[in-house]
Amino acid sequence: MSIYQLPKFELSKLKPPKIKISLRRNKILTIIGLIFISSFFGFLAGVLSINLFYSDIIDIAQESPSQIVEKEPDVLSGYPPQTIQEQAVISVVKRVSPAVVSIIITKDLPIIEEFFISPFEEFKIPRGTQKREIGGGTGFIVSEDGLILTNRHVVSIEGADYTILTNDGRRLPATVLARDPGQDLAVMKIESEEIFSQVSLGNSDNLEIGQTVIAIGNSLGEFRNTVSVGVISGLGRTVTASGGGIVETLTDIIQTDAAINRGNSGGPLLNLRGEVIGVNTAVVLGAENIGFAIPINKAKKDIEQVKTLGKIVYPFLGVRYVIITDEIQRESSLSVNYGAWVIKGSRPGETAIFPGSVAEEIGLKEGDIILEFNGEKITTENTLAKIIMKYNPGDEISLKILRNSKEIIFQVTLGEKSG
Repeated sequence: MSIYQLPKFELSKLKPPKIKISLRRNKILTIIGLIFISSFFGFLAGVLSINLFYSDIIDIAQESPSQIVEKEPDVLSGYPPQTIQEQAVISVVKRVSPAVVSIIITKDLPIIEEFFISPFEEFKIPRGTQKREIGGGTGFIVSEDGLILTNRHVVSIEGADYTILTNDGRRLPATVLARDPGQDLAVMKIESEEIFSQVSLGNSDNLEIGQTVIAIGNSLGEFRNTVSVGVISGLGRTVTASGGGIVETLTDIIQTDAAINRGNSGGPLLNLRGEVIGVNTAVVLGAENIGFAIPINKAKKDIEQVKTLGKIVYPFLGVRYVIITDEIQRESSLSVNYGAWVIKGSRPGETAIFPGSVAEEIGLKEGDIILEFNGEKITTENTLAKIIMKYNPGDEISLKILRNSKEIIFQVTLGEKSG
């Protein structure tokens, strides 16, 4: 049996292929190595680029809010952003609240016992008196010795006792020093020798519609130092208000949508610096968020007069009047559309000229139109009440009067009205 053997040449021919296989394996290993190295450096470069990218993001995120705000344009002309505004409100309330007080009004009232003789007949027997709470309001301390500014209608009840309830719950007696005869303001004094926290008075001549304001008061006579926030929604308003047995026309006052409820009367209206810019005084019944405040600049004179004179004195002319508008001119067929038209009031006894006044002395008459007060034209924006408050009792001024289509000049020494 023969055995199968490969020829020698064929064996020699088989060797080169072994060499070729070895070279191909080396190439494969080289390629794999290159791929690994390039992948490694690519990964490393990617990591570095990602780190740089996130570093930029972290740098931006770590900027403080104030730095970011400073880069934005000053669109709001000085008004702070929302979060800073909220902090301002909180700071103002904390700082001012100790100087805001509740005013409790009490009076001795008779105790009446009723006896029924039959279902249709009864009689009453007085059994002495009992002190009862009959009202309340708000005030704020304007000097460290305990002077309080509030509304006149809050403390208008004669024979009543007034107790101050402080923010920390103490009850202290108080006395009414003076009631302003021309506007709804009054000054009280706490009967104590201690030193009190006081408010800062601002400037109400540079207010802006839309400006944020804060009202603090004894809401509904129950909720002490209630805080509400809103804006100034109107300036230079004229309204007729009633309360505490008083009916009067308030001129050149502030309108706000900060909630002013019953019991808030006499409380402060504050700006975001914590300065009092108004005295809350009235609200429109049947409406939502329409309240009014007397500008604080009108009250500064009252405070100073009480400190120096012990009373509030007013320059007094002695006329009742209405400010003429285009509508009043048309309805009453007047020859001018400005000035103060001297007319009697709507209620019995309200004469156009006050008896014994300087207006009566110089001969002013019902129907006269006061065109100018000491050279200032009287208009709806510059009312007689606004102008006269620039003067003091005893000042000599001139009046330009229109009577029967003729202009007459009167020289007047202003009288005094005190409260």
